[in-house]
Amino acid sequence: MDANAQQPPVLTFEGNRYDLNSLPDEVKELVRGMQVADAQLRMHEDTLKVLAVGRQSMAMQLNEKLKQIAPLP
Repeated sequence: MDANAQQPPVLTFEGNRYDLNSLPDEVKELVRGMQVADAQLRMHEDTLKVLAVGRQSMAMQLNEKLKQIAPLP
């Protein structure tokens, strides 16, 4: 058996450690909410990275296409 399977889950928050199982349900719900928020932030950060790469690719394509067109004086 894994050694971590016998260890109770621990919440580390602002330098303090807490036994997650012994926390009140209200606190556990807040922890779950923060975990969801963190996951959503990571997902949206990844989406922004993908959009930035796509925009950069389009800018490069636009630059190539505009090389064939004379700019206004």
